[in-house]
Amino acid sequence: MLITLKNNRTTILLVFLCMLFYIVFAYDLDRSDFIKLITLFGALFFISYKIIQINQDRFWLLAGIGIIFRLLFIAVLPNLSQDFYRFIWDGRLITQGISPYLFTPENYIEDTSNSFVTIVNQAQELYNGMGSLNRSHFSNYPAINQLCFAIASVFAGKSILGSVMVVRIILILADIGILCIGKKLLVKLHLNPNQIFWYFLNPFIVIELTGNLHFEGVMLFFLIASLYLLHQKKWLGSAGLLGISVSVKLIPLLFLPLYYRWFSTDLNKGFFKLAGFYFIVLGTVIFTFTPFLSAQFISNFSKTIFLWFQNFEFNASIYYIIRWMGFKIVGWNMIAIIGKILPLFVILFILLFTFLRKNKSTQQLITSMLFGVSIYFLFSTTIHPWYIATPLLLSVFTKYKFPIIWSLAVILSYNAFGVDGFSENLYLVALEYLTVIGFFIWELIKLRKETVFSSKL
Repeated sequence: MLITLKNNRTTILLVFLCMLFYIVFAYDLDRSDFIKLITLFGALFFISYKIIQINQDRFWLLAGIGIIFRLLFIAVLPNLSQDFYRFIWDGRLITQGISPYLFTPENYIEDTSNSFVTIVNQAQELYNGMGSLNRSHFSNYPAINQLCFAIASVFAGKSILGSVMVVRIILILADIGILCIGKKLLVKLHLNPNQIFWYFLNPFIVIELTGNLHFEGVMLFFLIASLYLLHQKKWLGSAGLLGISVSVKLIPLLFLPLYYRWFSTDLNKGFFKLAGFYFIVLGTVIFTFTPFLSAQFISNFSKTIFLWFQNFEFNASIYYIIRWMGFKIVGWNMIAIIGKILPLFVILFILLFTFLRKNKSTQQLITSMLFGVSIYFLFSTTIHPWYIATPLLLSVFTKYKFPIIWSLAVILSYNAFGVDGFSENLYLVALEYLTVIGFFIWELIKLRKETVFSSKL
């Protein structure tokens, strides 16, 4: 009884401190104030860890705390990302019956007739806020993502803050869905259901998804729901949900080859089920894009996607090493060439994970997904902090915890956004990846020793 009382008091104090730090983070932080940013984030990370540690067997208490933390952000504009301005822009175009894939914001601003003013409410304010990259490129957000933007426009078409609040509610609901389905899947896998709080109570998730309105949470909700159904052998529904997940963010397409081993366990019908699974996934994706389909859409969307591999660079790891070698050898940035070659290495690794790993159980499949997406990010030219949400959630269902370290270390990338403009500190980038990769190697060695020890018993 005394221990419980002490834990309750400690929990109340820690939750109060977390709430205070989240409020400061949301309402009184400028992205360029890097010292304040990492101090608050580090404190939130440590306190959240202690809250989870003290309340290991109190699932719904931790769930309630996580929801409260998210609600603290409900009425504030994101302060670490400008992407939400483009979300709102796209949503308001769609509700006017205009495809966001056919015109860039610059097309409207440069329209001498100024017709954009009557099409997009608060057009100039949105345009000024979204930044140069979003202004000059066609939308690269898939169809279900656009649906969420449109919902925000329907309910708050004349208010930027109102639109942000609608989007934030969608993201909070997605995280609650991940919490509930993730708990069920952990129980089915005979794992501790409280492991889901390494995602749900992680300050990285609260800040990047709820706070900064990134849609990885919605994508991951459909992905985890798909894996849950697959574990129950309901592969038709699993395929449909995976297709919807792809239509939020394209990243789950990377996992499709990994399903081969799962279906190959059925010697009689495995091939036909696998073909059916792929057909439903891709059919669902195409169906969701149907309202936008046209030759111009395909051209614009594909060009925009490829730009991420051949034009943009941020917080990369292996790419930066190869880029440095390129400067030494040829004297100029070879991103256009390197960006075409690196995806081939990713494909090679995915095929190795497909045919050399078992992937016959749900946990084996998720572990391969974790390795696959981590390799993809290590070979990418651009890694925004919120991308790490995917390996973080997948790791909850595996023996690996290096994505938790990654979710802490990735905050170092915000050093690039200083008072004087964008400028990356490559020493901090190196520190981030050396920490993550070093921890991963330590985990591999540790798990290998445990496996050898278990086999001798």
